[in-house]
Amino acid sequence: MEHNGALLQIKDLHIGFRKGERVDLVVRGIDLTIQENETLALVGESGCGKTVTAQSILRLYPERFVAYPQGQVLFEGRDILSSDLEEVRRIRGGRVGMIFQEPMSSLNPLHTVVRQLSETLTLHQGLSAVKAADLSLEWLSRVGLSEPEQKLRAYPHQLSGGERQRVMIAMALANKPRLLIADEPTTALDVTIQAQILELIARLKRELAMAVLFITHDLSIVRRVADRVAVMRAGELVETGPVEQIFTRPEHPYTRALLEAEPSALPPEADMSAAPLLRVGDLKVWFPIQRGFLRRTTGHVKAVDGVTLTARRGQTLGVVGESGSGKTTLGKAVLRLEASRGEILFEDRPLHALSAKDLRPFRPRIQIIFQDPYGSLNPRMSIQQIVGEGLEVHGIGDPAGREQRIIDTLREVGLDPEERHRYPNEFSGGQRQRIALARALVLKPELIILDEPTSSLDRTIQFQVVQLLKSLQARHGLTYIFISHDLRLVRSLCHEIVIMRRGRIVESGPAREIFARPQDPYTKELLATAFGT
Repeated sequence: MEHNGALLQIKDLHIGFRKGERVDLVVRGIDLTIQENETLALVGESGCGKTVTAQSILRLYPERFVAYPQGQVLFEGRDILSSDLEEVRRIRGGRVGMIFQEPMSSLNPLHTVVRQLSETLTLHQGLSAVKAADLSLEWLSRVGLSEPEQKLRAYPHQLSGGERQRVMIAMALANKPRLLIADEPTTALDVTIQAQILELIARLKRELAMAVLFITHDLSIVRRVADRVAVMRAGELVETGPVEQIFTRPEHPYTRALLEAEPSALPPEADMSAAPLLRVGDLKVWFPIQRGFLRRTTGHVKAVDGVTLTARRGQTLGVVGESGSGKTTLGKAVLRLEASRGEILFEDRPLHALSAKDLRPFRPRIQIIFQDPYGSLNPRMSIQQIVGEGLEVHGIGDPAGREQRIIDTLREVGLDPEERHRYPNEFSGGQRQRIALARALVLKPELIILDEPTSSLDRTIQFQVVQLLKSLQARHGLTYIFISHDLRLVRSLCHEIVIMRRGRIVESGPAREIFARPQDPYTKELLATAFGT
C-alpha cells in the first residue's frame, strides 16, 4: 500500500476516556508524521498526552475505556484504528516495538526474564525454546546488562530499576522492528549506561532503517538523538520542527519555558561544620548465594560493602552511581528495611541496635520516596488514603486536622486537592511521583531519602520539584539523601556527594570540589559522559 515514504502518519487524532456515556477528550487534533529512518522526539509536561498518543498507535488501551472519535493512525499506509485486533497483535512487538515508562509494572512478576524475552521471539519469529533463550542472552548482553547469564534466570523483582529497564529495551528490540516507540527508555539508567543505550538504539536505527518515536522529558537527550521535535501541551501539539530550530529559535512560549527550565550549573556550598543528623559506619548488606539441594551458601552478593558516610543537618547528600551499584539498597538499609551490619546513627541514637518497637517513634522522622511510584502506591486506596495513611498509623491529629494537612501537602507539591479522592491509575507517571512526595512530606520528617524522585518528570516539573525541595529545606531545615543518576540535578541540589560503584564508595566530598576536580577515574568518566567534557 502506498504511503508516500512516511512510515507513520497520525491525522487529526482525538482520544478520549469513557466516563459512562460521556467521552472526556485528553488528546485533540494531533497531526504527526514519522518518515522511515527518522527519530521524532515527543516532549511535554507529564499528563499532556504523550504516552496516550504513543499507546494509541498499537491500541494498547482497552476499547471499553478509550475512544477515538476522530482521526487516523496510519502505519505503512494501513489504518491501525480500523484494523481487526488479530492484525494489530501481529504488529505489536513485531513491526512496532515499544519500551514502556515503568518496567516493573510492564514485566510479569511471575515469569523469569528468559521466559518473557523468549515469548516475543517465539510468537513473532517461530523460534524454538533453545534458540529463543540463546537470542535472549545475546540481547541482554547487547543492552549492557552485567552477568547476563545470571539475570536471564532472574525474576523482575530480583533486578534493580535500571536492569529492569534494560530488559524492557531488549524485549522491544529483539524482533528488529520497523518502528520503535521509546517511552522514557533511559529514565532509570545512570549516565554511562544511558549513553550506551542511546548509541545502541542509534546503531540499530541505521542498520534496520528503523524509525523511532522518542518520548522523553530530558531535553539534553532530545538534542543528541532527534531529527525533529514535537512539543505537546494539554493534549495538543503546540510546535513541531527540526531539532536545531526548536532549540535555537523556539516560537511558542511553552517551548521556550521548557528550554529555560534547566537546573543550576553551580552546586550549593557545603557547610562542613554543620552538625551530623545521620552517620553510617562500615555498613554492609550481603545477600547469600545458595546452591545445591541443601541450599548451601557458596558466596555473597555484596550489594553494600563497607560504606561510611555522613548526612549533615539541613543539607543534601547526593548518592551517585550506576544502576546495581547499591544506592537503593543503601537507602533501604538506613531505614532498617534491609538487614545489614554496621552502624546507623540518627542524632547519635544507634538505630542498628533498636528493636522494631523501639524503632517505631523514629519512623515519621525518616521517610523515603521510592524510585517506582506506581509500584509503591496501593492501587486500591485513594490519594487521600495514601497520603494520610502515615498520619493515621502514627496517630497524628484528628480527622479534620488530618484532612486539612493532606490538602495543604497536595497543594504544596503541585497537585489539585480536589482530585484527592481519585486512584493512582488515574494519574500520569509524573503525577504519581508527586503523590509519593506528598506521602513523605505530610509527616513533616527531618530526613528524607529520595530514590530517583524526579526520574519520570519532564524538565519543567523537575525544576519545580527541585525548587520545592530547596524551599522546604530552607524553611524546615530538612536533610535529604538524594539518590540519582541525573548529575545535572545532583549538581543543582546537593551540598556533598558520594560516588558508589559495586557496593563501595570510590569518592566523596563537597559537591563543588568533586564537580570541579574529580579524582577517581570512574567519577571522571561519569562527569564526562553527563556533561560532554
